Amino acid sequence: MVQSAPTYRVALGGLGAIGFKVARALDEGIPGLSLAAISAHDQDAATARVAGFAQPPAVMALEALADHAEIIVECAPASVFEQVAGPAIEAGRIFMPMSSAALLVRPYLLERAQETGARIIIPTGALIGFDAVRAAAEGDIKSVRMKSIKPIEGLVNAPYLKERGIDPTRLSECTKVFDGSARDAATGFPANVNITAALSLAGIGPDKTMLEIWADPDATRNIHTVEVEATETRFSVTIEGVPSPENPASGLLTPLSLIAALRSLTATLRVGS
Repeated sequence: MVQSAPTYRVALGGLGAIGFKVARALDEGIPGLSLAAISAHDQDAATARVAGFAQPPAVMALEALADHAEIIVECAPASVFEQVAGPAIEAGRIFMPMSSAALLVRPYLLERAQETGARIIIPTGALIGFDAVRAAAEGDIKSVRMKSIKPIEGLVNAPYLKERGIDPTRLSECTKVFDGSARDAATGFPANVNITAALSLAGIGPDKTMLEIWADPDATRNIHTVEVEATETRFSVTIEGVPSPENPASGLLTPLSLIAALRSLTATLRVGS
C-alpha cells in the first residue's frame, strides 16, 4: 500500500511583492504543503488580500508564526527579520529566509539553530550557479568575486550611500559605489545584497567573498556576474534580473525561486544539490 506524503504547514512572514505571490501559489496547491498562517505590517490589509483564497490562512503577529507551522518563510523587511527568525529557530522549525543579508550579520542565529535542530534553507533567489559554488566549496576555492549593476531606484535607501552623502538619483553615468566584502555589504546595503550574502554562505564565507556594486541610471535590470576560481574548476555566470515594479530592490524571479524551493521540500524528484 502506497502511503501519502505528510502535509507540512507553511507560515509566511511578509505579504509584499514576494510574499503574496508565494501565498497565492500555496493556496492554488503545492503537493505536501498547505498555507497555515501569514503576517504583515498591516494585518487588516493582509486579511483583505487573502479573503478570496480557497482556504484563507490565519493572520497573526510575526512572532506567533512559529507556533502554527513547521516551515517558516521570511519575506519581510530586514528591519523585522529577527521577529520571524528568532521564534522559528527557537522552535526548531525549517526556516527559509529571503533576507540573507540580515542572517549574515546575525551569526548567533546559525549557532542557535545547531542547538535547537532548526534547519535554515536559503532559496537561490535571482542568481544561477549556486550548485556549482556549493560543489566547489567541497574542494578548494581560491576566490569568489561578484559584480552587480543595479538601477538607481533600488539603491536610494541604502545606508552605506546615505552615510557618505551619495545620492544615486544624481548620477549621470554608471558609477561604482561599493567595493568590499559580502559582510560589509550586508551592513551597508541590507535590501540589495541578499544574493551576495547567500553566495558567501554557499562558498568561502562573507569575509572572503568580494562584491562590487555599480549604480547605473540607464539600467533597467539587475545584472549580476559571479567569477569563481578554484583548484578543481573555474567559471563565471551572468544573469539579468527584471526588477519588481512593487519593490525595485527585488526581482521578479525571487518569488519564483522561493516557490521552487518550497516545492522541492516534498517533491518526489529533486534536481540539484
